[in-house]
Amino acid sequence: MAPIIVPAYAAVFAFVYILLSARVIRARWYARAPIGTKGDIGLERKIRVHGNFAEYVPFALLLATFVEMQNWPAWFIHLLCLALLAGRVVHAYGVSQQRENTRLRVVGIGTTFIVIATAALALLASAISAFITSN
Repeated sequence: MAPIIVPAYAAVFAFVYILLSARVIRARWYARAPIGTKGDIGLERKIRVHGNFAEYVPFALLLATFVEMQNWPAWFIHLLCLALLAGRVVHAYGVSQQRENTRLRVVGIGTTFIVIATAALALLASAISAFITSN
């Protein structure tokens, strides 16, 4: 079965990615820093928010897609994707602040890790189930 749920969320994540990219571009323009940060802490934070999003979201969406392809319930797929979205938004907001609230950063990355681990466990459960039933 072709995935339907995760691609819709991937489209939402694409717009968030574009927004985060635009923030970096604008900050680079104002800082006159086409490469690096020139010591601009705000720019550095925007770059890391964007980079962190780019590092975690594709892998989490890939795992969620595999989970959907293995016919896990729709509510489970929505839960994974909504939790990932919430985690990424909370993380981005927390890290973007000059006076960072570390709790938001921890909640954001923690939620992301929970989504990745949950999807990975679901995939392992499917693999074990398939192995057991085939033997």
